[in-house]
Amino acid sequence: MIIARAVAQQLERSSWIRRMFEEGTRLRRELGADKVFDFTLGNPEVEPPGVVLQTLRRLLESEPTGQHGYMPNLGFPDVRAAIAQRLAAETSVPFVADNICMTVGAAGACNVILKSILDPGDEVILLAPFFAEYPFYVANHGGRSIVIDTTDDFLPDVDRIAALITPRTRAILLNTPNNPSGRVYPRERLRELGAMLSALPEPPLVLSDEPYRNLLYDGATPSFVASEIPRTVVCYSWSKAQAVAGERIGYLALSPSIPKSATLMNACAFANRTLGFVNAPALWQRVMAEAGDACVDIAPYQRKRDLLCDGLRDAGYQVRKPEGGYYVFLKTPIPDDVAFVSTLVKHGVLTVPGTGFGRPGYLRLTLTVTEDCIVRSLPSFAKALHG
Repeated sequence: MIIARAVAQQLERSSWIRRMFEEGTRLRRELGADKVFDFTLGNPEVEPPGVVLQTLRRLLESEPTGQHGYMPNLGFPDVRAAIAQRLAAETSVPFVADNICMTVGAAGACNVILKSILDPGDEVILLAPFFAEYPFYVANHGGRSIVIDTTDDFLPDVDRIAALITPRTRAILLNTPNNPSGRVYPRERLRELGAMLSALPEPPLVLSDEPYRNLLYDGATPSFVASEIPRTVVCYSWSKAQAVAGERIGYLALSPSIPKSATLMNACAFANRTLGFVNAPALWQRVMAEAGDACVDIAPYQRKRDLLCDGLRDAGYQVRKPEGGYYVFLKTPIPDDVAFVSTLVKHGVLTVPGTGFGRPGYLRLTLTVTEDCIVRSLPSFAKALHG
């Protein structure tokens, strides 16, 4: 076999979005592009905020020589200081530059911290539904994923988590706002989890993956995991907040409350280099030091959320409006979500089954489509439901 058996097995398990992409190609050829409604891929369809592009242009034209070469593996010191200052103000946790590692997106941050803490066989607790890549990130570094269902309304169940913590549990991976459920974990639930962990003699780290942190609806404000749970590692990306997914820019932040955090940060710098990420993009580090507070306008996403959820509910579906992020996690009318996704395909609608996110009986829809696409798709959703 030309590829590793483990990778071959992972390819088979990770192929849902790829399969739906291939289905989309076939359907567009057979039905025409105007009759296919693709809700699979969460790729921002808006442009970055004006201040981000203006900052990028100015830095590109005015940067002194030498700014595009190698740098310390953790990133430019002044950029890390700016990020730490901003994060400290948001969380009331005293982050400093030495707590920050600039990374190639949040995915890079997740892999860097997992590489730094996992020995073969160590465990990472995942809360279902979870971002489909998480089990592969854990497996990349020899770890074992321990999957725990969230509650019926997709919130962490602290008692379930406590029951499955073992001496080999190195981390609990949280994602709020959650992809795919859209739930924002309330501060009270985070505090409850933090209190449980603080009572343990050797509590695992909490890895907080936060690319949707600033995409909140109905005037909500972020609930920062690091503010409520000691020993938190923040993994952040500007991909969604600024619609710069292709630029791969983010950071890893170690809470100052983590014991021996300097030793752990040294390990992260080493992992950043040896995993091949080496450095976060130099120019984009400079941009985020200045314009990291900017965010896309959330109002169009909220309008599309309401349009889609209200339309689906009127058609007879059970649906919870997401509180953040840009996905809708729709309950399927039959337990077999894969079968219902196939039914939708027959009506030209492309979605991703909840099975791919560890939660069967649901499917994921992205809001990174046009309002016109949503309006024209609703009759097809109704036909799939009612036959």
